Amino acid sequence: MKIVAAEIDSVGKDIDYGILQDLGEVTFYRDKITGTNAAERLKGVSVLAINKTGITEEILNQAPDLKLICEFATGFDNANIAACSARGIKVANVKDYSSASVAQHTFAMYFYLLENLRHYDEFVKSGAYGAQKHFSCLDIPFSELDGQTWGIVGMGNIGKRVAKAAQAFGAHVIFYASSGYSDCTDYEQVSFEELLSRSDVISLHCPLSEKTADLMNRKAFAQMKPSAYLLNVARGPVVNERDLYDALISGQLQGAGLDVLSAEPIAVDNPLAGIRDSGRLLITPHMAWASTEARTRCVREVRENILAWQNGENRNIVNGM
Repeated sequence: MKIVAAEIDSVGKDIDYGILQDLGEVTFYRDKITGTNAAERLKGVSVLAINKTGITEEILNQAPDLKLICEFATGFDNANIAACSARGIKVANVKDYSSASVAQHTFAMYFYLLENLRHYDEFVKSGAYGAQKHFSCLDIPFSELDGQTWGIVGMGNIGKRVAKAAQAFGAHVIFYASSGYSDCTDYEQVSFEELLSRSDVISLHCPLSEKTADLMNRKAFAQMKPSAYLLNVARGPVVNERDLYDALISGQLQGAGLDVLSAEPIAVDNPLAGIRDSGRLLITPHMAWASTEARTRCVREVRENILAWQNGENRNIVNGM
């Protein structure tokens, strides 16, 4: 059986892809599959593993032997499910491999912002701390998470991990079910408007959909506390970046931490690129998912998906047929 694993650099050069090689004849590519290279690369190939490759009709027409597409990711909107289903091609994703990593990064961003850690780190490294007589520096006050209200949009696997950790720090957790329904009873479920008005920090853990696209916009920011923070580790388009820029510049919002953007890498004309104050805005390069452990689990789960399919099982198949 021929297997192609493309875009392997997107999961990291330090991860062992060799665990796929006992499943068949595997060819690895560092770049994407395209309409230009598909005929050559996918000739006789039964299984294709990808990350961000957009599966087009042009690619599928050049891969008549393709039977399974495996995502090195949880999202699968790039896989063209309808076109794959019409050709009898199954699509499998990886579930819950990065929840711990994303939850950890959520708090790393918040504490960085909440305590203005860049400012204080640079204060010490600049020599200013050593040059003063006082033992401390308190020029930018900070608050405790204990006693704050932590609002969550999307109470899935990641949302629940964040809720549990926030509660451990003494925060009160409330959440809004972005899908319109949640059977979670461990935390207080509220309307979107109530989440906005009550939260000291809001973290986004929802999928991108018609309901969540542009969810955090000018109207939403106007309903938040001026002292509140926004954390986006979901999908970039959930946040209207122009409206967020205006809210941050005007002081309508205290700060924001973003790991995802509407265009990645960041577009040169993204207004947020103009905010240099790291106490107000922190942007990381879509890395929340990518702990070494999470990326290792991701590749292992792809292997398990392929192995299950070879054994006639529909493990993590998103278009069950």
